[in-house]
Parts: sequence; structure tokens; C-alpha cells
Amino acid sequence: MKKDSRREMLKMSWITMPFGLTEPLFVPEYWHPPSLFDLAIRTGFDIESLIFSFAIGGIGTVLYNLIFKRRYVEIPHTERKHAMHRLHIYILFVPVLAFLVLALFTHLNHIYCGILAMFLGGIATLYCRPDLKTKIWISGFLFTALYFVYFGSILPFYPDYVELFWNLENLTHILVLGIPIEELLFAFTFGMYWSGLYEHLYWRKLIQTEIIIPLKN
Repeated sequence: MKKDSRREMLKMSWITMPFGLTEPLFVPEYWHPPSLFDLAIRTGFDIESLIFSFAIGGIGTVLYNLIFKRRYVEIPHTERKHAMHRLHIYILFVPVLAFLVLALFTHLNHIYCGILAMFLGGIATLYCRPDLKTKIWISGFLFTALYFVYFGSILPFYPDYVELFWNLENLTHILVLGIPIEELLFAFTFGMYWSGLYEHLYWRKLIQTEIIIPLKN
């Protein structure tokens, strides 16, 4: 991994990590995970959620760039004054506002509030960053595939993992090769929204990484 990618990945990992503190919104209504010192069951908080959030924040940011050989360049200040960027700051808060509205005014399980909020955040981003359209959609599928492999690698060793720790009676009961559909929808919408967040926060856009072909003597 290139040095620049590591720097970008680390920035977004630190930004994402505090979202692990939202775990009490999901315990025990969505799941009741095993945790160090049984913190999740006793307090709703756990150390693992912070580590998980730290990890997926960085991965979700750079996954597309690494696979498709893209790098960031700064958006000129003249371009930032374009009319489509007038709602730039407000659009950043769309997922937060959407989650609050859904959580406060509906009876949806909070996992569905989060899924819908991130989906709306990804769609809203397209208003002022249409250049990220390809990255946003493809990243949704890429992160879902990665998450599927990660989750799927656990089930052969712990086949009762989902039944033991997920409150399936509160969910759709839809499993994809043993994985709750809610987990995959979370992965897809997270991949959508988070993949373009670095560009949105730091005024960056993507360009093709130059490939240098050595000349033959």
C-alpha cells in the first residue's frame, strides 16, 4: 500500500472510530455480541466496536482506489465555488439527520435506520459530487464482497454464531449463506457513503494513477 493511501486511510479510521460509541443503540435490540469483560451486555459499550469502526473506516475509504489505481488531487478553489457545491456542508450531515428522524419518529430497528441513513447520504453526495458516481456504487459492491468473505470465514468455525448473538426475531430472518441480510445491507450502504467521504471532507477528486513503462534500450 502506498504511503499516501496509508495516510488517507488513517485519517478516516480516526474519524470513523468514535462511531463505535453508538453500540448501545444496537444492543440488545439488534444483537448482543460477545465482548471483552462482557462490556456490551453490561453497559452497551465495548472495545471491539471501536476497533471495528476504526478498521472499516480506513478500508472503506481506500478500497476502490487500490483496486482501480486511483489517486487524489486537490479540487481548485475556483471549482469549489460552483453552484452545485453550495450545499456541500449541509449534505455532509444528511446521514445524521436522516438517522435521527427515523430513530425518533419510526419504530424501525436502529440497524434499518442506519442503513437508510447511509444510503440517503450516498445519494445526497451525488448532488454536489457527481464525479464520484462510479466510485460510490462500485464501492458499495466491493465492500459488501469483502464483508461477505470476512463474515463467511467465521461461520465454518462457529456455525451457531448468528443464532447465538443476533436477535433474529427482531429482523427479517433473511440469511444469505448464513449471514443476516441486514449485515450485507449495512456493508453496501457503508461502502457507498464512506467511499466518497474523504473526497467530500477534504475537497479531493480522483485521477488515474500514472503507469510508467520503462523504455527499452
